[in-house]
Amino acid sequence: MSSIEHSLDMAANIKGAFAVAVVDYESGMMLGSRGGSAEFDLEVAAPGNSDVVRTKIEVSQKLGLREQIEDILITLDNQYHLIRLIRGLPDEKLFFYLVLNRAQANLAMARRDLRVIEQEFYMSHPNAGARAPQGDNQYFQTNAHR
Repeated sequence: MSSIEHSLDMAANIKGAFAVAVVDYESGMMLGSRGGSAEFDLEVAAPGNSDVVRTKIEVSQKLGLREQIEDILITLDNQYHLIRLIRGLPDEKLFFYLVLNRAQANLAMARRDLRVIEQEFYMSHPNAGARAPQGDNQYFQTNAHR
């Protein structure tokens, strides 16, 4: 079983999970998914949230932020949409996209669980040795004069 498939299976078991996908935010392509429904099309949601990620990274760069984006939360009346960037893979620009039923989910636990899944995904990735040292920011150039 691939690390993507294993990660998707784990994320699909998070309490309240309705849909989950691994997405390449450069292309908007879904690399795998679980869940969804006729009313909630992951094939539409994944590329749309790629735009959200790219825009947030661009704004962070313009602001000169030297911190990494950990996750992005979108709160709807009945759902949480949690976007977690998969950090540490310098050549790949991936994120987990998790949709939770708000009445069933514990947001704090879901964020913790998704962080653990992200770490396990990174550790099982063939390019894991290429990870930048902790504290380095893979998304932004560090300004040495700050």
